[in-house]
Amino acid sequence: MKVNEIFATIEGETSLTGLPMLFVRFTGCPLRCTYCDTAYAYDKGTGMSVEKLIETIDTYGLSTVHLTGGEPLAQSKLPVLVGKLLEKNYRLVIETGGSLDIKPVTMEGVRIMLDIKTPGSGMDSHNCLSNLKQMRSRTDEFKFTLCHRKDYDWAVNFLERHRLKETGCIINFSPVSPGLAPAELADWILKDRLPVRLNCQLHRFIWPDQNRGV
Repeated sequence: MKVNEIFATIEGETSLTGLPMLFVRFTGCPLRCTYCDTAYAYDKGTGMSVEKLIETIDTYGLSTVHLTGGEPLAQSKLPVLVGKLLEKNYRLVIETGGSLDIKPVTMEGVRIMLDIKTPGSGMDSHNCLSNLKQMRSRTDEFKFTLCHRKDYDWAVNFLERHRLKETGCIINFSPVSPGLAPAELADWILKDRLPVRLNCQLHRFIWPDQNRGV
């Protein structure tokens, strides 16, 4: 497996915001989103065996591990890693860009954070729509990263067209920063009475001058 960085931090997004956890960022991603803030993980990283990675994770003493990227699902050994971590009673979060099949890792004890790419990302044609039916009520979460009003309108239409509000999954709307002001997005959500969660990056407020390891 190719790992870009490992660090302990406070979860900055989704319904787990504020919780301490360990982040494992993998190298490589099949997408190139216009607003990507982790482009440094496209190709640089260190090769690690599953066993070595688990040994490293164990040293941090945190019970929740957030697997992200890059694109963690692009790592062929990810299901093996997930299975072994679950055997050790870790709670897992897998954050995926949504272009690859999530089925191999939809195990009990794993929370999937599925990104739905909007037109503003430049990658909306890569959404793997078969993933939508694999998302589990009260466990997994959707995330839409919005660049502007057109993205918001597209996301609202996507919610209706695919009946995401009926899935029982939390739906997060995230404003691109810099770009879309959180207050502006909040106003749209309130006006439309949308049952979604305004998702801002808490870690950016806590550590505004750090771009990595937070």
